[in-house]
Amino acid sequence: MARIAFHTLGCKLNFSETATLARQLVEAGHTLTDWEAPADVYVLNTCTVTHQAERKAHKLLRQVHRRAPRAHIVVTGCYAQLRPTELQKEGVTLVASNAEKPSLAAAILALLQERTETLPPSPPPRWEFWPSSSGEGRTRAFLKVQDGCDYKCSFCTIPQARGPSRSAPPEAVLSEALRLAAEGFSEIVLTGINLGDYGKPHGISFLTLLQTLEKNLPSSIQRLRLSSIEPNLLSDDILDFIAEHPRWAPHFHLPLQSGSDRLLRLMRRRYQRKLYENRIRAIHERFPLAGIGVDVIVGFPGESLHEFEETRRFLADLPVSYLHVFPYSERPGTPAVHLPESVPWPERLLRSEILRELSRKKKWALAEKCRGHLVTVLLETPAEGLTENYLRVQVSVPSRPGTLLRVEMGTEAALVEEISPP
Repeated sequence: MARIAFHTLGCKLNFSETATLARQLVEAGHTLTDWEAPADVYVLNTCTVTHQAERKAHKLLRQVHRRAPRAHIVVTGCYAQLRPTELQKEGVTLVASNAEKPSLAAAILALLQERTETLPPSPPPRWEFWPSSSGEGRTRAFLKVQDGCDYKCSFCTIPQARGPSRSAPPEAVLSEALRLAAEGFSEIVLTGINLGDYGKPHGISFLTLLQTLEKNLPSSIQRLRLSSIEPNLLSDDILDFIAEHPRWAPHFHLPLQSGSDRLLRLMRRRYQRKLYENRIRAIHERFPLAGIGVDVIVGFPGESLHEFEETRRFLADLPVSYLHVFPYSERPGTPAVHLPESVPWPERLLRSEILRELSRKKKWALAEKCRGHLVTVLLETPAEGLTENYLRVQVSVPSRPGTLLRVEMGTEAALVEEISPP
């Protein structure tokens, strides 16, 4: 039996698909090993959101060639979907697109048996929904319920890399969630490329999916959580549902990208800042201690210092708790690469650091606001875990991983990432 090593770049969706592929190969009798260890097959699941992710993929492939020159190297993911020839130049055995992931396990088994005729066809005939999930620390699992995107943001290659929006039927989601419950996971995070667009082609709303899971999952699933969701798709009905059902975490991640209405139009986003602010205020009214994350792009073509400052002030005034900051990265094939007034890279990096400092202050402010309040902590190690509002804390009295503790913030639990104020 072969030794197979995996490495994943990018989003939680990639991680869930890697985990599913690994399970399929283990069920076929093969052994998983560390990426840095000798292996017969190395599988790299790639990302193409930024040029840094692509450079890292090439670096990892060169390292494998030096470590195990006779091993099979298989590359899949978004970079493999969009620019396979660039990866083929690295001398890999197989480049498999995202659309070919459902048949990738069979292709790897064929490689190991020296049968190349069973490799997946290229180009793929159609996009499928491939159910997948992954566990984190044996306490928290990420469950893919949606894939692809029908939006056409001017900076983004995800629609080309992931295909059109499509979803798993609710009964399939429930079946996988029940399997995760049986494996002992205490928290499930619903994830997707455009999570709030769940329902295509089944004609079922995202709220219906949440209701189905709430009704049918056992109490051993102590917490359910949403991953990133577009602000225009986070309805009051969804917020009311989460407010009425305590095991749904008051944690929301809403991509903003810019606080300038002019830049939002250039980005082809489906909202303006007024709608975004409305959604944040709606969350805060229902959940005063909610964890609210924000994606922001700085240095988008034409972003003036005034518009950057407009974004900074907008975020500073909103009750959000952390920022994911991305310096704009030119992506081939997107409309944004043709926009004038490119922002120099040093300026992009400077603006990124300014917002990251704001993020540190925001996270500390939420922890201080929680001080003296009872919070729930799902332990991932004996003494560390995540609160319902996405603060990573240490607890004063260790317990078994997977335990859901109710503790007083500031007395029985302390923020890990920011032990001292910024």
